Amino acid sequence: MDRKKPLYRSVNTRTHGVRHGGGEDYRDSRRREGRVQAGAMGGRQRHGLDYTPLFKFLLSRVGDNWDAVHAEAVVRLDRAEPIFWMVARSPAERKPFVRMGESAYYSGLFVDDDNRLQRVDPDLGVEQMEPGCACCTHTFNGVPFTRKYRPSSD
Repeated sequence: MDRKKPLYRSVNTRTHGVRHGGGEDYRDSRRREGRVQAGAMGGRQRHGLDYTPLFKFLLSRVGDNWDAVHAEAVVRLDRAEPIFWMVARSPAERKPFVRMGESAYYSGLFVDDDNRLQRVDPDLGVEQMEPGCACCTHTFNGVPFTRKYRPSSD
């Protein structure tokens, strides 16, 4: 039986200086007056997984039957939640693009009335995207932005 690769991958979380956000550390807050105990340890964030393969998989299945796409994706994931980072569950959640991480953007997706996976804005391309800073390499669906950063004139 040929088993397909997972739609996520492990990233290096042990490199010196790697920070994943998540608010303040205990060592920074323990001496504060009036601090309320947070309860049991254990966070909601899950570090060390990159879902880029999932995002590319979903983009490659635009136009396909949603039930089949969803079933295949769920089997190849550790949890189903990341699917809905890109795929809107309701018309109110539809966005032309979604931001994943600091500088990676992907097309927003939704399921149409015929149960087909579709892009929210099929005409949106990397040419229309504008970076928010000059220090990062911004990408749209894995392709680097073609426009250069221009600071606002506020």
